[in-house]
Amino acid sequence: MIDNSYLVGLFGGTVSTGSGGFTPVPAKRQPTAPWSAAAIKDAPKPDALVRAALAGRKLINESAAKLDLSNASADYRKMFALFQSFQSLGALTDRAGVKNVTAAEQAKLVTAFNRGLAEIGDYMTGLDMEDVRLVQGTTATTSKTTAGVARDTTRAVTAPIHQGDLLAPVAAFAGDTKFNVSTKNDITGVVKTVAMDLSEMGSTPRTMDNVVAYMNGKLEAAGIDSRMGREKVATPPRTVTNNGKTVTLPSTGDRWALTVRSASTETVSFSADETSDAVYVAQGAGAGYQLLKFQSDGGSAAAPEGARVGETWWVDGRASQSSLPDGVKAVRASATGPDGSIWLVADLDAGPDNQPIKGQQDVALMKFDSAGRLLTTRSLGAASTASGYAIAVDDSGRVAIAGSVTGALEPGQSGTVADVADSFVTMFDAEGQELWTHRRGARAADEATSVSFGPDGMVYVAGRAKSGMPGAAGVGGWDGYLQAFSETRAHDLAPIVPRAVGGALQFGTAGEDGVSAVTVDGDNLYSAGVENGRAVVRRFTLDAQGVPTLAETRDLGTLSGQISDVAVSNGRVIVTGSSRNAGMNIDTVNAAHSGGLDAFVAVLNPDLAASGDDRLTYYGSAGDDTVADAKIHDGKVWLTGVKDRPANADDKVPSNGYLTRIDPMTGAVEYSKTWQGDGQKAMPTTLTVASGGATVLDRLGLPAGEIDKKDSKLLTAATSLRVGDRFSISPMDGGRPMMVTIAANDTLQTLARKIEQASKNQLKVTIMNRGDSVTGKDAGVSTTTGGFQYLSITTRSGRDGAILNSGEVGRDALAGLGLSPGLISIGKNEDVKTFGLNLPRVMSIATEADRKAANERIAGAIGALRKAYAALDPQAARPAVTGQAPEYIMSQIANYQAALLRLGG
Repeated sequence: MIDNSYLVGLFGGTVSTGSGGFTPVPAKRQPTAPWSAAAIKDAPKPDALVRAALAGRKLINESAAKLDLSNASADYRKMFALFQSFQSLGALTDRAGVKNVTAAEQAKLVTAFNRGLAEIGDYMTGLDMEDVRLVQGTTATTSKTTAGVARDTTRAVTAPIHQGDLLAPVAAFAGDTKFNVSTKNDITGVVKTVAMDLSEMGSTPRTMDNVVAYMNGKLEAAGIDSRMGREKVATPPRTVTNNGKTVTLPSTGDRWALTVRSASTETVSFSADETSDAVYVAQGAGAGYQLLKFQSDGGSAAAPEGARVGETWWVDGRASQSSLPDGVKAVRASATGPDGSIWLVADLDAGPDNQPIKGQQDVALMKFDSAGRLLTTRSLGAASTASGYAIAVDDSGRVAIAGSVTGALEPGQSGTVADVADSFVTMFDAEGQELWTHRRGARAADEATSVSFGPDGMVYVAGRAKSGMPGAAGVGGWDGYLQAFSETRAHDLAPIVPRAVGGALQFGTAGEDGVSAVTVDGDNLYSAGVENGRAVVRRFTLDAQGVPTLAETRDLGTLSGQISDVAVSNGRVIVTGSSRNAGMNIDTVNAAHSGGLDAFVAVLNPDLAASGDDRLTYYGSAGDDTVADAKIHDGKVWLTGVKDRPANADDKVPSNGYLTRIDPMTGAVEYSKTWQGDGQKAMPTTLTVASGGATVLDRLGLPAGEIDKKDSKLLTAATSLRVGDRFSISPMDGGRPMMVTIAANDTLQTLARKIEQASKNQLKVTIMNRGDSVTGKDAGVSTTTGGFQYLSITTRSGRDGAILNSGEVGRDALAGLGLSPGLISIGKNEDVKTFGLNLPRVMSIATEADRKAANERIAGAIGALRKAYAALDPQAARPAVTGQAPEYIMSQIANYQAALLRLGG
């Protein structure tokens, strides 16, 4: 029997023969969507998708896409294949969140997830569709980089030093306030110095404006063009907590800071005749990290008399408090440069506003001046995850940092095993310009935990490894290792290249071993670490080429703690750390163990042989006293950490930070400070000491030394980009994409030209200026006084636009620029509708928050597919058929019905 609904289907409806009326019902115009209830019922189950992904099968398979409409376009098959890949990603994400998943399976799930994301990214780059357009990123008329390059500036702004009425005297200016302002003419080299002594103002009130006028008068009289000024900075609102509720209160008055406006041809610097040593402590406090500056006893500088404006939890002896940028996840190492600058190694899970990171976590080298102003931030540029553990600065100001990296770092290189951590060491010059990076790893996990400079520019890196490092064999479990590096260059203008000197030395026991610290003294190198739960110090001799050879080993006994530092001072080897063992293997004990976890300072002979000259000092209380960091300065030991915390205390228990100085030979405690922090949580993580770094300038928020006026304009320095990172630009018609690759000398200007050329002038790229205003955060100092420059990408007038495609995982330049992949078009006169999946090339499923974010992204991508599917409906562009069918159709239907009746009669 002939189904007459087929005839009506030609019109787009069906017929009801019982009443003789016509009821329009849509005919099948599209294949059944895979997200429909009927299709999902027959789709592979999540566990099957997970098994297939873990087995290494491709997530995208166009031939497996089910289309139940014979004449459906190929666009459907591509969309349905993408949907299946999203389902697989979602299944992997959900499986990673199951409680009983082992660490081994979790690692496999992460690997499969990352592999699937990369597969989708590659597929999207070459995707060619007929009637709709899908892009992995977004659709926009304008795209702007969030990565910015600092503009040169002649203005520097201090931390706020006064709050309230401008007519009121400023407490920071009170008392004996003397300092020097020097300028150097950048053309002639002539140096002029002016002595500032506020007592010369006599009875004139020391208000902001009066002091600024006094200083400018002195500068003018000396023929100096640079000037001082004052500026209002943002005042954050106050918050108080009452019965568990946070209440915001209005600010208590305007905050004011000093400004330094240097002439274009002058470099300005500050100094003071009366100085004391300064100790900088980085700490976690509340929800962020801070840099605290303490003034040591001794010296001639007047002691600090109180907190500066906006600072919290002041303790006697503290000179300043500065907030570190948002996104800092950990700070494990710090050092002082020969110019008095402070270098911190920080882990970032989000970069600063103007410096996005490319992966889940990156390492940043941060430079601060003596006043706590953040001058530069240098991101390592890891594509996945990196952690920083160690830093060293040599006499010329070069900075070496070391740590671990997972995934790609150098373009095209993801390590021996892509998802296993490798050691890295990176060298920077005194300005923070990267000179070289070397990655070196075992097949199993390894990490560099210490770095030190040796003679003739040698660099020594130590750490731990789970299998044999290159040139060495594993002992068992985690082993300690030591590796020497030298530098070579083909000619004076050629780049510096690191070279491993000999193979790595690997040592330890069958248990868990590692190296916590190394130091070089002449032709000896000392390492200290924990080996199978015991404190072990080793001495290596260095030959003429700097190759180390193990000479002596000293076992200090069971530790039940950690090693913090090893150094040589006054011909003695000093080892510091923390221990629960009250009877370490040193006979002469200056101060006994107090219980719990105590800090310790051990003094040993340079040959490490046991001697009556050895000394051991414990420092602590009845609770746990940790040692986060230790430094030996002028023969004395500085320690910082958490003081007297109950054993096994949870995060809700308040913690107090401490800073102390101990004479290692006598055990005498010469200096001691204890404090709380924001949220009653003070968690010191690292310290460094600056000789003569504390002066009256601290009160004024002014730095000792030169005011930096410019920073590098190279993209590889100002952003997380690395040489070889890239992305591509595709034309709207689906033609061949053109690659844009980051070179060593690229700036915003050169990159703008590259983008326009790669788009075949479809896109217009301009350089925008932003960030001229000064904003304050707590007691921190704004670093946007000169503002930043960014790229803005739009469609050139009269052109169609183009598509930005992410680079492959490990060398994606869009992530480092803070650009979203996707279509840039004004959206006019387009025959093909475009839909953005907004699916990043890099996501994480490691934590619950990561998995939630990943599922939201996957759901958004599926939503974009559904919109594209709806746009392919042939009836989508015209109204649905409703009401009575035309008369001629009804007549034809009646004639066919009569014929059917006759045939069936």
